[in-house]
Amino acid sequence: MITKVLAVATWEYLEKVKSKAFLLGLFITPLIMVGMGLLSSLFAVQEDTTTKVIGVIDASGDLAGPLAREMKDKYLLSNGEPNYLIRPLPAAMGIDSAVAEANRLTVADEIEGYALIGDQPKDSVVEYRSKAVGDLLVAARLEETLKSILAERRAVSLGLDPRLLKKLTVRLDVKMVKLSKTGEKEEAGFLKVYLTAYVFLMMLFLLIVTSGQLLVRSIIEEKSNRIVEVLVSSVSSTELMAGKVLGLSGLGFTQIGFWTLIGVGASLQFGIGLIALNSALLLIVYFVLGYLFYAAVFIGAGSPLTTEQEAQQVTSYLVMLLIIPIVLAMPAMKSPEATWLKVLTFIPFLTPTMMALRIPIQMPATWEIIATIVLMIGSICGAMVVAGRIFRIAILSTGKSPKLAEIFRWAKQG
Repeated sequence: MITKVLAVATWEYLEKVKSKAFLLGLFITPLIMVGMGLLSSLFAVQEDTTTKVIGVIDASGDLAGPLAREMKDKYLLSNGEPNYLIRPLPAAMGIDSAVAEANRLTVADEIEGYALIGDQPKDSVVEYRSKAVGDLLVAARLEETLKSILAERRAVSLGLDPRLLKKLTVRLDVKMVKLSKTGEKEEAGFLKVYLTAYVFLMMLFLLIVTSGQLLVRSIIEEKSNRIVEVLVSSVSSTELMAGKVLGLSGLGFTQIGFWTLIGVGASLQFGIGLIALNSALLLIVYFVLGYLFYAAVFIGAGSPLTTEQEAQQVTSYLVMLLIIPIVLAMPAMKSPEATWLKVLTFIPFLTPTMMALRIPIQMPATWEIIATIVLMIGSICGAMVVAGRIFRIAILSTGKSPKLAEIFRWAKQG
């Protein structure tokens, strides 16, 4: 039996690993991911090249002037020109009329946007309105400048020298330090913790998406070409299924291993320590368990399918389950011991990814780690048994896809 399983696994592996699509994906995928990250960072920090005109509706009547002077002198372009020019918009005609005029100027691109300052800015919200609400830098600089102006005025009203206020201002950076269960400190900034979880999630996501879809397509292709009938005459359905899982698992792990080597090499070259090594072993365990579980699910879900369209629809639903932890990454980092997070951890479809979120942030209790590993092993065994039963009957079924009730009946048959 083992010989036949290895023979099927070797054929599946060599057939796919030599394909041009696999070889191209091996190199192009990390280039695309790195390129997207670099482009995003490049555009995020890109400085302005031209002066922006910002309108100001100042209901208080005495902030537009100081704001214009501060913004003009404080923020400069690389050529020495002011980054911002403040254009006061008269509020004497009424706020509604001033806002209507400001809206017209913004839509006509005569101003970048405008700040709406109430008659009591110290106790109200200052609004910045523009067509590009994503330009957070302008809003942040307006906020910082207005705060500085109001603070100086408050100091004067209290009989203090504004220059003394600036001397008393202290710049302070808070450095995040993570404590282990033994009380020892280990550096773990937000970026390092977030990327540890994010890299794990993305690698598992890519592995399952690529290998899972290859697994389903391989079954559908062999069914449509009637090759599966020849295969099951030489090997049992269990041996065929096990061989496919091993072969395509090897293919996926080859892909991930190659990308990992690239990542480690880049980290060593540039001195970037992004992955927390102390949790790497546990992450690898959950990585393997998660992949094997999803491989069984993909086999069970893909065996009854007969067309590529059906395969894409079913696999897209399964892939959506992997997106849930990515969406929950930020709330999980804020409350790693939340009850809802622990409950999600014990759902087999989410266990590997949810533990990947929790381990780098705050190591779960030992009983949780043991319980989830046992849960995943049991789920893999159960999923493999069910998938094997469905696979045994479904691989020889052609034509119309079976109904859900019929698939459940196959799963129950021993």
